[in-house]
Order: sequence, then C-alpha cells, then structure tokens
Amino acid sequence: MTVFHRNEKKNPLPEKLKGGVIAIGNFDGVHRGHQTVLKRALDLAKTRGVPALVLTFEPHPRTVFNPDKPVFRLTPAPLRAHLLEAMGFHSVIEYPFDREFAGRSAQEFVDSILVDWLGATEVVTGFDFHFGKGREGGPAYLMEAGRRHGFGVTLVDAFRDEGADVVSSSRIRRLLGEGDVAQAAGLLGYRFTIEAEVIKGQQLGRTLGYPTANMALAPEAELKPGIYAVKLRRADGSLHNGVASFGHRPTVTEDGAALLETFVFDFSGDLYGETCRVSFFGHLRDELKFAGLEPLVAQIRQDEDEARALLSGVKPLGALDVKIAF
Repeated sequence: MTVFHRNEKKNPLPEKLKGGVIAIGNFDGVHRGHQTVLKRALDLAKTRGVPALVLTFEPHPRTVFNPDKPVFRLTPAPLRAHLLEAMGFHSVIEYPFDREFAGRSAQEFVDSILVDWLGATEVVTGFDFHFGKGREGGPAYLMEAGRRHGFGVTLVDAFRDEGADVVSSSRIRRLLGEGDVAQAAGLLGYRFTIEAEVIKGQQLGRTLGYPTANMALAPEAELKPGIYAVKLRRADGSLHNGVASFGHRPTVTEDGAALLETFVFDFSGDLYGETCRVSFFGHLRDELKFAGLEPLVAQIRQDEDEARALLSGVKPLGALDVKIAF
C-alpha cells in the first residue's frame, strides 16, 4: 500500500489510483464506527473493480486549531496506515492540514481535490462530515456536488454498540484514561496498541532481574498510569507476551517523565533502537509507590503471574486484532 504525504497542487496522483472510491475522514482509532464507513468503501470499490483509497488529514485538525492542547492520538499516522492496509485499501492520502487549507472553500475542496486530482467515482463518509471554510460544506452540499460532477455519495450513519451508544474516538480516549483497555478494545475491534522505538532507561530492571523495553509515549497520551498485561510485536513480526508498567516510577524517581516499560516474558536479547508495537490486553492494577525495592520486586512477580494467566486465555476480537495484537 502507498501512503501519500502530498496535495494536489504539488503532486499528481498516479493514473492507476484515479477514478476510485474515496473514504474521507480523520479515522483516528480506525474503530468499529470508522470501520462501517471504510468497509462500505471497500465493498463498493470491489464491486466496481476500481481502487479503494482513504483521504485523511495530518496533523489532526483539532491540534492545528488548539496547538497548546494536542489531541491524544489513538492511532498516529503510521499505525493508522497499517490498519487501513490490513483492511484492504490500495492507498492512503495523508493530506497536509493547516490553517490555509482550512480556509479554502467547500467548492475548491470538491473541484480541486475530489474531481480534478482524485477523479473520484464515489465518496463515502460519515453522516456528519463537514468541510471547507467555516464548515460550509455538509452532507447536502456534498450530494449536490456529486450530482453536478458525476460522482456518487454514500453517507454512513453513526455506529452504535450493544448499549446503543455511539462509538467514538473521544469515548475510547475516556476509557483509556480510566485504564479500561478491555472495554476500549470492544469499541476499537482490536486491542489498543502503541508503536514506538525502544529507548534506554535507567536500566534498573536489569539489576532486579526484570529487564524492560522502554518506550516514550507522546506527552498528550491519556492512558491511565498502571500495570497492564500486554503483547509486544517486534519489527521482524515475532510476538511475545509480557507485563508493562506505564507511569512515572514513583518508587525509584521523584519526578520522572511518563514511560512505558515492558518486561517481555521468556526473552533474552537487545531491543534498543527497534520500533515495536505493544498491545494492551488488561489492566492489572494502579501505579503504586513501594517502601523500597524488595516489596517492588515481590509485586512485580505477582504482576507477572497475573499477566501470564490473563494472556493464556485471550482470544482475538476479529481480523484486525489478529493482524495487530496476535
């Protein structure tokens, strides 16, 4: 799958990708609600024998308009692209989003991007999609534009879970902030996963007999500090069970930056500098401060036992979970 970090003013789209079905949205999380939109686009593209593309925007528009409070991204661009590829899309266009782009009219968006650049034959998006300066373009505008230019428009209703609540990225962020990775997984359709480079930490874990793969999450990450049962996937595709601590390490430091530290079971090797994925399967307990290293090590042993037990009984949630977490 090709990922384009470009726009229509600077780069032509390859002819083989024109005339396709275009799914439009931010799709942060690629959760079950997003998947209803995306699957509709894939089905239409397959039926018509044309490419299936995703048009999304980077950085997240909310971060552009409020840079002091960047959005906690459930799926930063590389991970989102991986999920979209796993679903079957031919290409992802990560359109540069800035204030200049936000100030362009709805008509210019349709004419220059959807028609001239992409040659869209069908646009698939959520029922509440708005675009253009001041959000002047909405569903009715898009459908009328489609009639004028000869492309179809499919609007997909909000997806609700079994409790009849709308599945949304903001709802999933709240669950992760509460440490409820199990319920978040139910809304995502796969286990919440982070992707980052393994960095060097204090290396205290080595002296305690529990070496960890350390990763720095984005400062705006709202995952609740605590201990989690996880699986780590290496760059070579190998998968390993483990237990991870996310937080500030209050027992060994007074004011440490938040860090994800994963103890990988039954593994010996060097992961420094490697980009890995960590998928979260269950919250074991909150982060605690211990009165020294001895009670800390005793608790780590208990955490390991609980994580091994939890991970021994888990099953995939679906196809995406298999490709991301299993």
